[in-house]
Amino acid sequence: MTTDPTPATLSGSPARAAVTGLFDARLAGASPQELAGRFHEDVDWFIQGDTAAVPWIGRKTGRAGVAEHFEQLGLSVRPEAFEIDTILADGDRAVVLGTFRAVVLATGRAMDSEYAFDVTVDDAGLITRYHMLEDSWAVSRAARP
Repeated sequence: MTTDPTPATLSGSPARAAVTGLFDARLAGASPQELAGRFHEDVDWFIQGDTAAVPWIGRKTGRAGVAEHFEQLGLSVRPEAFEIDTILADGDRAVVLGTFRAVVLATGRAMDSEYAFDVTVDDAGLITRYHMLEDSWAVSRAARP
């Protein structure tokens, strides 16, 4: 797993610092509560998809919802690869593009997907918007019994 982006980035962006800090902390094993501390209490959090089959996605509310996401994700999947291809950042907004592979523990099936994160931060560097696009069909199919 790597968070080392390609050169197609703008340096000095608070949003870029926030997303690289988040992914580095996640890969280093930070707790769900530690990760949630990087988000604003009123974060606009959304990962599209089939929430009936995939409980860790959907809309989450506040830091408690963010922590719940990371807890559910940790109990539900085994990450195998997480690659960041590009971070495009300008000021308070960043878009992160890459790929991931994970196995759903309950089914043993793998999820392979490209992804895009759309992230915005406030003046304090807290994440205020966190939207993820992924192959929600592949994720749902891997999670369904």
